[in-house]
Amino acid sequence: MHDEVPKIQRIAAVARAFTPGAPIDSLALFRGRFPQIQDVVTAANQRGYHVALFGERGVGKTSLANVLAELFSLPDLPHYQSAFVTCNTESTYQSVWRDIYRELGLSFEDSIVPEDVRFELNRLDPPALIVIDELDRLVDDDSLTLLAGTIKTLSDHVVSSTLVMVGVAHSITGLIGEHQSIVRNIQQIELPRMSPHELSEILEKGFDQCGMTIRPAAVEKIVRLSGGLPHYTHLLGLHAGQRAVQDDRGEVSVADVDAAIPAAISRHTLRSDYVQATRSTRTSTLYEQVLLACALAPKNKLGYFTAGAIRDPLRIVAGRRIDIPAFARHLAQFLEPERGAVLQREGEPRHYFYRFADPLLEPYVVLNGLADHLVTDEQLSLIQGNNVLVQDGTEQ
Repeated sequence: MHDEVPKIQRIAAVARAFTPGAPIDSLALFRGRFPQIQDVVTAANQRGYHVALFGERGVGKTSLANVLAELFSLPDLPHYQSAFVTCNTESTYQSVWRDIYRELGLSFEDSIVPEDVRFELNRLDPPALIVIDELDRLVDDDSLTLLAGTIKTLSDHVVSSTLVMVGVAHSITGLIGEHQSIVRNIQQIELPRMSPHELSEILEKGFDQCGMTIRPAAVEKIVRLSGGLPHYTHLLGLHAGQRAVQDDRGEVSVADVDAAIPAAISRHTLRSDYVQATRSTRTSTLYEQVLLACALAPKNKLGYFTAGAIRDPLRIVAGRRIDIPAFARHLAQFLEPERGAVLQREGEPRHYFYRFADPLLEPYVVLNGLADHLVTDEQLSLIQGNNVLVQDGTEQ
């Protein structure tokens, strides 16, 4: 056992560098997102502005919000007290501010209104940076109205404290609802999926922190499979790195990434969602193939694809041409609760647009396709290469 201690220590180091199960909570581990950090710093230094940070699930919003307090402790940046609270479906205006007051060491009355909040925050020295995470889960409209009133009064009275509202949304309206009167007081910061460069930086700096390296081809493969979502970069980096350590190697290869894929998906929390969506007692059904084709279909910037966009990847995956009428019922069933409602649909008949209800499921489906040999690396590269050509042609 004594001989195994150094190996266990190296495995632990990889686990500290790659954390797919939790948001980043240290500035030293945070990678990328410089434009968005710049926008937050700019808003915090402008009197009367607050921040709305929004984007798809899994793009790293909470990780960015987590490191803001540490960021503002750096020299030559304004100093803030910090409070971080998370909403849930039972949250109300009162419960959110009770938690914020507790974090800031303030006394909380039984009931407060926006002017009470303004009065207390205006007395703080130094001012506060207040993060309200998962705001989209605050479903009580009266509470959202009161929060909008709080932002307005804080801005009107130029209170130095800054609110940072974080949540899953595709627009500012999706985050704050119909309370458009406060938009002029909010710096809107959309967090898109990460660029290949940012995902590569996660891998290279993460392995550097472990005293390891990773081959360029392995970086390229993990980045390609991550679909712009840092969760999968961390997940594959973790399993590939630990496999290299177990083999007493300091360099991660493509073979390590290949071996990491089954390990990464077998215990993933999305496993049950995938099984529910694709299960069938008949071996001739195409649920797995159609869902994989949906994951591989070219999409617009909001993640939507059409039924027609599925045909080419489905032809490659299934090994034969399958026209829309033959898989239309699969798409319809993916909308139903019985199959987990894994897809969402908008538009009108003959002009429907689909997207994954949970963006994290999309790369999972691709990884599962590789692990279950529904698609090969060569086929995947062909499909993704065709998608790039389609998107480039559309933009031109």
